[in-house]
Amino acid sequence: MHISDKHPVSLTEGFPGIVLLAATVATCLSAGIFYAYAVSVVPGIGRLKDGAYLSAIQSINRAILNPWFLIVFMAPVFLLPFSAWQQFTRPADAAWWMLVAAAALYIIGVFGVTVACNVPLNEWLDKQDLAAAGEGTLKEWRLRFEAPWNRWNLVRTVASVLAALLSVWATLRLR
Repeated sequence: MHISDKHPVSLTEGFPGIVLLAATVATCLSAGIFYAYAVSVVPGIGRLKDGAYLSAIQSINRAILNPWFLIVFMAPVFLLPFSAWQQFTRPADAAWWMLVAAAALYIIGVFGVTVACNVPLNEWLDKQDLAAAGEGTLKEWRLRFEAPWNRWNLVRTVASVLAALLSVWATLRLR
């Protein structure tokens, strides 16, 4: 939708408004998942012994692959850039730039990091037979997995929170 001087219409009305709202809500929900995980689940399971830690991670990684999570996780990948495209005006305003930045942060810092860094670690861990491993092996596996996974999870958490803040800010500016 393009705004003209002859027909002043709110940028948040109609279909573009619904897309912007959906993009913002999905981005905020995703940021909330990553934030809650970073500040509660990671420290909580970090206190477990090696075998229990690895088993808990395997279980969480299997459980999170569900439609509800995947919808919220994937929606910003499509909705943020689509919303930015819908909201574009000439000249580009600050709200449009915020949506572009939110989309870039989410696609690179959340989706990209997940696919390139966290998922390969998850897949590697899922292939390990924890029941057959001894204590020394479990310790090695945890050392191989925990620090890199947590580092990349922190990157996704920060990126998702920043993307959420930018999308909320853009939404408020477009009111």
